Amino acid sequence: MAVTIPQKALNFFKDLEKNNNRDWFNEYKPEFKELETEVKNFYQCLFEILQQHDDVDKFKMFRIYRDVRFSKDKTPYKTHFGGSFSRKKPHLRGGYYLHIAPGDSFIATGFWEPNKEDLFRIRKEFEIDDKEIRGIIENKNFKNVWGELVGDEVKTAPKGFNKEHPAIDLIKKKQFIFTKKFSDMEVTSSDFLVELDKAFKEIRPYFDFMSDVLTTDLNGVSLIK
Repeated sequence: MAVTIPQKALNFFKDLEKNNNRDWFNEYKPEFKELETEVKNFYQCLFEILQQHDDVDKFKMFRIYRDVRFSKDKTPYKTHFGGSFSRKKPHLRGGYYLHIAPGDSFIATGFWEPNKEDLFRIRKEFEIDDKEIRGIIENKNFKNVWGELVGDEVKTAPKGFNKEHPAIDLIKKKQFIFTKKFSDMEVTSSDFLVELDKAFKEIRPYFDFMSDVLTTDLNGVSLIK
């Protein structure tokens, strides 16, 4: 029997969105815990599938409780499930993310918050030669799955880089992310795991390239001891 995301998980979040308070949640907490266990099993299965073709060493499913200390939105609970899958460092870079929410489910891959050194290394690579990365992200099959590279960026050019550089569209990015959306019907279908695996396999050329960049200096010498 195929492991699936239950429709009742999406239904629960629809109800929670209308009743995002502690009294309501505490009343229905037993139901939530059952759903959480089912969905965590789905994440575990995806983790095991990813391990068959990538060196993924851990996954984390995030808690439902929101950190409201610095947020204007004081609702106490998230209305989605989220979980990340980490590739084994230091040789491999990048990560996978799965977000399950009614009407807003998606997967994401790439580099969310590169540290200062990694960000500079990526930008210098694109400044020197952007042909290889463009060949990967503009490949027809790749684009059919993942679309365009997205992420926060500076307005003109980072300090020390020419705003007229031909690769400035890549250089000015602060994040290097790809996302893919899924409908509720797709999320609850029996082949959702298969579709996730297909998409994540398609990202590998991008991960291989970026891992090579981030584990070598500008002369191509390995930084890993």
